[in-house]
Amino acid sequence: MLGRIADGSAKVALIGLGYVGLPLAVAFGRKFDTVGFDVKTTRIEELKNGRDGTLETSPEELASAEKLHLSNSPEDLRGRDFYIVAVPTPVDRFNTPDLTPLYRASETVGKVIAPGAVVIFESTVYPGCTEEQCVPVIERESGLVFNRDFFCGYSPERINPGDREHTLERIVKITSGSTPETADAVDALYRSVVKAGTFRASSLKVAEAAKVIENSQRDLNIAFVNELAKIFRLIGIDTREVLEAAGTKWNFLKFQPGLVGGHCIGVDPYYLTHKATELGYHPEVILAGRRINDSMGRYAATETIKLMIRNGGRILGARVLQLGITFKENCPDIRNSRAADVAKTLAEFGCKVDVCDPWADPDEVKRNYELSSFRSLEAEDPAQYEAVVLAVAHDEFRRIDPRTFRKNSCVIYDIKGLWPRELVDGRL
Repeated sequence: MLGRIADGSAKVALIGLGYVGLPLAVAFGRKFDTVGFDVKTTRIEELKNGRDGTLETSPEELASAEKLHLSNSPEDLRGRDFYIVAVPTPVDRFNTPDLTPLYRASETVGKVIAPGAVVIFESTVYPGCTEEQCVPVIERESGLVFNRDFFCGYSPERINPGDREHTLERIVKITSGSTPETADAVDALYRSVVKAGTFRASSLKVAEAAKVIENSQRDLNIAFVNELAKIFRLIGIDTREVLEAAGTKWNFLKFQPGLVGGHCIGVDPYYLTHKATELGYHPEVILAGRRINDSMGRYAATETIKLMIRNGGRILGARVLQLGITFKENCPDIRNSRAADVAKTLAEFGCKVDVCDPWADPDEVKRNYELSSFRSLEAEDPAQYEAVVLAVAHDEFRRIDPRTFRKNSCVIYDIKGLWPRELVDGRL
């Protein structure tokens, strides 16, 4: 296998062409015969037309992958040396890991895999999931035996949606394999496209654990400053001013308060806590952080309502403009958006909420969050609103002068700390 990687004759398949899978497919499609597979026909069609709705790749980058073939037919996956699975791993409404996409991808691979092939998983899971959950599915569907007829690797994704600096090729890639020889092959495969290099973990479980704690650590740090924000509001001091002062110490970690959503930080810790609970250990710190961060959307909305009341304004029927609905800035992804919690809570208080977001698809927002009033900022009269909530720090919102909304004694709540402190009424 190492020889085929070295001479470029290895054949690769990518299962799942979302934020993670597509950049991989493009990178491998420049060097190897690569099949990019996705069950969504619309996704394959848009990519064949040179357009990526996630905005993670440009038309020029898609065109540069001359050896990439796009398909939604499982039959086109036959005869591959490497199968790389990059499907979502969400949680359900009870925050329990939903492995359905992973099971289905494993079934697809199991039906087409041939002896000698390597299956590499990139989806974020708990330690042990690849061997305990995915391998048995592949064995059942293929009739092959793990580590005799086929082999597995795990190389956790590190894609940061909307980030054009820390791209696939520029981030060190963790690799691992189910046997020493497989680990060599997996590492060589990724090293051929990742300029930043690789880090070889000793086992699949170590690689799985490394990924899940990356986001859990960030989640806990943000939860800490979110709790500080609540405390400092009660004291009557500005959280961001406190953090700026504390940040003058060389080893202070500079995290900011905010909404924690998306398909990584807001989800991955639940995979680790699920495994811990299964083993009889009840995690306390991790789940405490999750509770704090999951509550911040409602907290921000409630603080906005308090400011409106103190300002002498009405609540029932009040017009409120929310700027931003995606889970992070300069990114079209609305999955698990905590910004949606803000709009929903304001609506529960009786406000009429208009959402403005130049990055989000209005139809997708309406379908996923039942927020029907989606506006273009340019088409709206700023004076009609009794409150404005800045929920996502898109670049377009940086250019807005918040004083534009002051014509009607409007309350301005800045969740992201994007605008000058003296021009807003409240912020996290």
